[in-house]
Amino acid sequence: MLTNKGKYGLKAMLFLARLEPGSSAMGQEIATANNIPKKFLDAILLELRNAGMLRSKKGPGGGYALAKTPREIRIGHIIRVLDGPLAPLSCASKSAFVPCEDCEDLATCSVRITMSKVRDAMSDILDGMSLHDMVIFSHAPDADLMYSI
Repeated sequence: MLTNKGKYGLKAMLFLARLEPGSSAMGQEIATANNIPKKFLDAILLELRNAGMLRSKKGPGGGYALAKTPREIRIGHIIRVLDGPLAPLSCASKSAFVPCEDCEDLATCSVRITMSKVRDAMSDILDGMSLHDMVIFSHAPDADLMYSI
């Protein structure tokens, strides 16, 4: 499940993606526009900056801006940076695999196999979608129908 941290991060990145190229926004502006607690947003923006998705500049004319174009930033990457692996269970994760203590046979565990399929479907959608796609979808009348697997 997407946490508030992941949701707020996506909202902040969408806000920045909608700015004119070369523009930046202060953290307070992003927080106010998206109803995000400022202190929480500051920590999120720092993580996204450390992951190479944002750049920041202090002082007058400063603020946050995307470090790459919206087409280059994948939604799956944003979520993994902020919330960790996409898999609903650690035994279904590719990047953070940990077997369940109660599992007798990983190869035949129906729960793990099902959750691996869920992980794959989520990954296909989120890694196939860019920040640019999310901006476009938010302006489309049938946004929910535009992207399907």
